[in-house]
Amino acid sequence: MTCRLILIRHAKSSWDDPMADDHARVLNGRGRASAAVIGDWLAAKSYLPEVVLCSDAARTAETLALILPELPNKPKVQFRGGLYHASPDHMLEVLQRQTAGTIALVAHNPGIGALACGLVAARPDNPDFARYPTAATAVIDFDVDTWAQVRPAQGVLVDFTTPRALM
Repeated sequence: MTCRLILIRHAKSSWDDPMADDHARVLNGRGRASAAVIGDWLAAKSYLPEVVLCSDAARTAETLALILPELPNKPKVQFRGGLYHASPDHMLEVLQRQTAGTIALVAHNPGIGALACGLVAARPDNPDFARYPTAATAVIDFDVDTWAQVRPAQGVLVDFTTPRALM
């Protein structure tokens, strides 16, 4: 069996209100366009999650809300407060408790970028992979029977993109 992970960093958020609570920040115009482009890319490549684990921050929820209409399937969505600025170790622990074959995780840097770098056996030459800019998306496969068996440096990077590469 193969477990597939789709790691999506939230799209570009707005800093128009410097007094706004970080958790409540929404996407700016570029971010909204980027999220839809990522959704279209996922659908075109048939990278379709069965379950989406999403930070409960406004910008991750909005990113997901713009991706979902582009997908031909309707994945089960779980919003989790513990994914807000979560460490890579915490995200991996959450993943290891899952049962669906294909899972998308929508979260924040630096955690999601560090998780992507830590899970793959070989990093691509693309410098954006290490930076993991907004709306960066990686698809990683694991040759395991269950998510509980996933370990660092075990994944195979199937694909990686950013909105800038697609627009």
